[in-house]
Amino acid sequence: MAKKRVMSGMRATGQLHIGHYLGVLVNWLQMQDQYDCFFAVADWHMLTTGFAKTEGLRENTRQLVLDYLAAGVDPAKATIYVQSSILETAELHLILSMITPVNWLQRDPTLKEMVRELHLAEDHVSYGLLGYPALQTADILGPMGELVPVGEDQMAHIEISRDIARRFNHLFGVDLFPEPQGLLTPTPVVFGTDGRKMSKSYGNDLKLADDEKSINSKVMSMVTDPARLRKDDPGHPEVCMIYNGWETYASEKAPEIATLCRAGEIGCVQCKRNLAVQVNERLAPIQARRRELETDPGMLDDIVIAGNARARQATQETLAKVRDAMHLNQPYNRT
Repeated sequence: MAKKRVMSGMRATGQLHIGHYLGVLVNWLQMQDQYDCFFAVADWHMLTTGFAKTEGLRENTRQLVLDYLAAGVDPAKATIYVQSSILETAELHLILSMITPVNWLQRDPTLKEMVRELHLAEDHVSYGLLGYPALQTADILGPMGELVPVGEDQMAHIEISRDIARRFNHLFGVDLFPEPQGLLTPTPVVFGTDGRKMSKSYGNDLKLADDEKSINSKVMSMVTDPARLRKDDPGHPEVCMIYNGWETYASEKAPEIATLCRAGEIGCVQCKRNLAVQVNERLAPIQARRRELETDPGMLDDIVIAGNARARQATQETLAKVRDAMHLNQPYNRT
């Protein structure tokens, strides 16, 4: 029996942080042993908001691939590829955009939240950003993705993808596209050093590639219990970001830390130092793999080239079926 196909990806914004690892990559590592997985570096999606700043896009793409591999994504089990290398995805996006009602896109709550979060001016909300869900649908349906691991905030996008797949099948009387199912990631929101959701745009993230000194500095800057003035004052772990860090990075030790904190038996500074040790220990094997991968850029290129070829073949096969269903001409070739 054929494995179900998973499609997922992340925008090419550069090095990933621990929130990406716990919220996305850990899930991918389990899926690659169960499903036929396609994991993209979404560089076109980066253009939907970052079209004016593309000078670092190629390097950011490379950094993302490095983080995928360092975290444990195995190219022998999963297809790793770059979105913009699959030109057929752009054609599929164009075709799907022809059947997608504008009001489906305009009412997308995820896009509205993105505009608010990034404080985008009206002239920065482009045609491409409005069509983000349609492009994401082309990403998913190109390789016939059936399962899409996402955070809860992305479920609205997946619902639009289901609507588009269903609409195509109905309009052209076919049973071509699966209706993608969103799989919620099991990890809740990972908070950054300032207590907000961890995000590169907030500058509150702990990157997978951060060295020990950087991790120590960032953890020492984390917000603690504001009511605790002295080392031996009883603490309130439920309002302390350091304790939240223990729950996130070393959950087995969190109850003991909570007891010590409430009894005033561990100070905030020492608690931060101990947490930094835990974070560095957790990142050490990832960083070791990353350093090894960086010594062989040719191998990195080979992995991406092979992944691109497989993703492109899968999308070409889908596109040929789409053209047939719509009675579009297949590409003319001279013999």
